[in-house]
Amino acid sequence: QVQLVESGGGLVQAGDSLRLSCAASGRTFSSAVMGWFRQAPGKEREFVAAIAWSGGGTNYADSVKGRFTISRDNAKNTVYLQMSSLKPEDTAVYYCAAGRVLTGWPGSYDYWGQGTRVTVSS
Repeated sequence: QVQLVESGGGLVQAGDSLRLSCAASGRTFSSAVMGWFRQAPGKEREFVAAIAWSGGGTNYADSVKGRFTISRDNAKNTVYLQMSSLKPEDTAVYYCAAGRVLTGWPGSYDYWGQGTRVTVSS
């Protein structure tokens, strides 16, 4: 089992920045990648970004490229999502997930956190 705890969400204005954190514990060695997904009200969960624990390869959704940066601290078993130039359409609950393949497909992720809410006001 892998436990994931997200933090860092909040209410910000358009154009602001915010950093989300995801602390992983348990059998973290069983997961090769960590991902961030988000779900806005009334919409399906969508992929945001992912990173490999080893090598640091990354993958981003087109909607956040150039604005969001995913990074990891292997020593702390923590993954971060630095979000800049936030837009109202970035408003969602953001979920951290642990998976096997560097992909945006949710089915490849075995463990999920409870989510942290991000609200961007215009």
